[in-house]
Amino acid sequence: MATMLTAPTSLVSELQSRGVPDVRVDPTSRATYSSDASLYRVQPTAVVFPRHLDEVLATLEVCRERGIPFTSRGAGTSLAGNSIGAGVVIDFSRHLNRVLGFDAEARTAIVEPGAVHATLQKVALTHGLRFGPDPSTHTRCTVGGMIGNNACGSRALAYGRTADNVTHLDVVTGSGSRLYLGADGTPSSPETDALRSLVGAELGTIRTELGRFGRQVSGYSLEHLLPERGFDLRRALVGSEGTLAVVLEAGVRLVADAPHKTMVVLGFETIGDAGDAVTSVLPFSPTACEGLDSRIVEVVRTRKGPQAVPELPGGAAWLFVEISGDDAIDVADRAGRLSAIAQARHARIITDPREALALWRIREDGGGLAGRSPAGAPAHAGWEDAAVPPERLGDYLRDFDDLLLTHQLTGFPFGHFGDGCVHIRLDFPLGHEGTTVFRAFLTDAAKLVARYGGSLSGEHGDGRARSELLPYMYSPAAISLFGKVKGILDPDNILNPGILVNPEPLDANVRVAEAGPLRSRLGFGYLHDDGDFSQAVHRCTGVGLCRASHADNSSVMCPSYLATREEKDSTRGRARVLQEMINGSVTGGTTGGTPNWRAPEVHEALDLCLSCKGCASDCPTGIDMAAYKAEVLHQSHKGRIRPASHYSLGWLPRWAKLAAVAPQLVNALVRLPGVRQLGLRLAGVDQRRSIPAFAPQTFHSWFTARSSVRASTGAGGNGGENRPQVLLWADSFTNNFSPDVGQAAVRVLEAAGYEVLIPDAPVCCGLTWISTGQLDAARKILRSSVTVLGESVDQGIPIVGLEPSCTGVLRSDAVELLGQATAGRVAAATHTLAEFLAKVPGYTPPSLEGTTVVAQPHCHHHAVMGWSPDAALLEGAGATLQKLGGCCGLAGNFGVERGHYDMSVAVAEQQLLPAVRASADDAVVLADGYSCRTQLEDLSDRRGIHLAQLLDPERPAG
Repeated sequence: MATMLTAPTSLVSELQSRGVPDVRVDPTSRATYSSDASLYRVQPTAVVFPRHLDEVLATLEVCRERGIPFTSRGAGTSLAGNSIGAGVVIDFSRHLNRVLGFDAEARTAIVEPGAVHATLQKVALTHGLRFGPDPSTHTRCTVGGMIGNNACGSRALAYGRTADNVTHLDVVTGSGSRLYLGADGTPSSPETDALRSLVGAELGTIRTELGRFGRQVSGYSLEHLLPERGFDLRRALVGSEGTLAVVLEAGVRLVADAPHKTMVVLGFETIGDAGDAVTSVLPFSPTACEGLDSRIVEVVRTRKGPQAVPELPGGAAWLFVEISGDDAIDVADRAGRLSAIAQARHARIITDPREALALWRIREDGGGLAGRSPAGAPAHAGWEDAAVPPERLGDYLRDFDDLLLTHQLTGFPFGHFGDGCVHIRLDFPLGHEGTTVFRAFLTDAAKLVARYGGSLSGEHGDGRARSELLPYMYSPAAISLFGKVKGILDPDNILNPGILVNPEPLDANVRVAEAGPLRSRLGFGYLHDDGDFSQAVHRCTGVGLCRASHADNSSVMCPSYLATREEKDSTRGRARVLQEMINGSVTGGTTGGTPNWRAPEVHEALDLCLSCKGCASDCPTGIDMAAYKAEVLHQSHKGRIRPASHYSLGWLPRWAKLAAVAPQLVNALVRLPGVRQLGLRLAGVDQRRSIPAFAPQTFHSWFTARSSVRASTGAGGNGGENRPQVLLWADSFTNNFSPDVGQAAVRVLEAAGYEVLIPDAPVCCGLTWISTGQLDAARKILRSSVTVLGESVDQGIPIVGLEPSCTGVLRSDAVELLGQATAGRVAAATHTLAEFLAKVPGYTPPSLEGTTVVAQPHCHHHAVMGWSPDAALLEGAGATLQKLGGCCGLAGNFGVERGHYDMSVAVAEQQLLPAVRASADDAVVLADGYSCRTQLEDLSDRRGIHLAQLLDPERPAG
């Protein structure tokens, strides 16, 4: 087999000759698919993207002939290493992702294996139906993956597991046999007949060891093959983790979505107390009963602000309980009685759907939020979904906490407490002690859960993390039985080998972050993760939220992935390639321990990153790909000639300063025939882009002249010396290209009762140097700017920024590049216009009654500052607000650079352009970002305005 795995070229030729065109063996693809959401990494030989089922069958046939492992993959959200393999990884999510049929009357649907759960749910909800199982990854997990792991989710209490909701499966076994498994029974074949004989000989083992409680997912679910259950191979294959058969199509059962829902939050002193209360909650027939530790909630408050967490009852742990039903009075009665149970120290009934949604979102993001331990160290999967019978949950949680203390580990417990299933990520010291602690803990944890009659896995499958531990849970007879079943359906051990049967060691192929900080050796410019670039990129746990399409406009990431649907263009895919760069296995190796920053695979993965920073806020683990891209560009071009755009666009504030001497002359020159095309070509700019005109008068010049006139006429600086002062910081874009925005902001702030000051000379934040990876220059510029702005801050004068990306630099990047001691006070004193006005006592904005506002929040505004103050101000002024999500696509220099134009337009077509085209002619398009306004003007006949212009007291009515 080893020979086959090192000959991908012949494999590609063979597959393509059999009608499988999209086969990839390039280093970027292999790096991208080397891991999933688990702690493991295994480089595949090839990745296949089938468009038709014939291609799946042909691929499996070639793998069988050559003895090459075949691993099925959906969205790659498997937490136990279930969807990675050394042979061919076949990605169903790219093309085989449709809902093929839907029958509202029968309450069934037919899907391809790569169909995303949310896609199916969207179709079902329009008919008042839903697919019952709802994993926290429902926005990106595939139904095929759910079948592989027997996924459950929060509402399995009411709707059951995936196995309970499958009506038929069309599969092909490892031996190549095609089987259609429906409700009418299992057809007769040599394989199924052999299985019947095996089951008949093993009835005692199956009846006593399997199917003991709802969340017993570990091993094979052979209880479905018992005679009294009708020898249901369809359900027995669910949860087999792709080791017995490949799913080609699935029929699923749908259920009616209850019309009335109420959330009850119960507070407890400890997580163990919350576990004890589960048996008192279950008699109220909850749809969901989820446990949550207070430390996860604190992570959300710290990262997103107190407003991100609705009011919770007292306690250090909570049960989030959903009561639903057809009768509103009954739902209210059950919720009221539940809130009064004796075990709960505190309780709150939540009827506002928005509050409930915010709390459920915290629970959904638990796997990512728990990616850092209470001490701030990386926390890993590996023991993340063990389950015990619910009546034993409280005692298990207390003993589990003692086990953590014994092994000196920490983590945030949470999960499906109503089913006895506990999720946790743990800060295994992989970078310092290898996998020694990892193996020791998992072994002791397996013994503990077995002592409680539990299951090593409650919904994620055993995978690479727990298959080796199955003997602690099952007898030798059961383990032998699993092997015999594998031998019947996959006799050549082609399908996902090393999982469940004849498992690989649990500490083999662990994706270990390199030990020790790399900052001193590699010069990582950003200070998070203690300046350790390896730890930074290993923040990515692979939960895959970057692959989700957010219909509620709650997320920005990852705009390029949404346009290409290529894994390499997702935040996770890029993180995986960077991780491979660190260990040097795919991307050109290392020299003297230094990663190959210039590896083509790395730059290919980062090329379409817009540096939008959406991941910095939207990724639950806090990945900041914009910072990582800046670091890679910094390291790659250090001491070398850079691309032309780094000098033209990266030094834009410098050129703008020179152009300000004679802006009209510069504008005229760049419009001369031939000069424009030559200039764009030399600058590395796409020739389809317009050249923004420099303003005839900079904002600074206008403000200085205005102040002089006022002083000479005795009007005073800004209306009187008794007014409080505010420093208006006009960035390079506002100063040189959009001075009208600054002028409007002056009038708004004066109308709010402030005396407006500006720095003595223009102050640059270094944004364009940062985005092009010129970090040494950026740090020098920022240090000077922070010193200038700090003089006002030391006098107690707040700062208002106008350009969101530049304001974001002062609020975030400056601290990361210079440190809290140097830049922290300026960061704390810097506000967006909406943030500042929200704190002004008695400020009332001009009425916006009757005004429709289509708002495109700048990505950095969303990611760094948050846009909720803007929304509150606009709605408070009476505007009808349509807030867009996603990115405008220009993203600073990205959409201007040659080679990015088509992607820039594709991103704009995700939300911005369709919304503007659909809006009324008199709707206001609000776009605070200069790049957003430029993109709008380049690609449409509409113009965007800044919030300052919308609130300008001199703005013409209508």
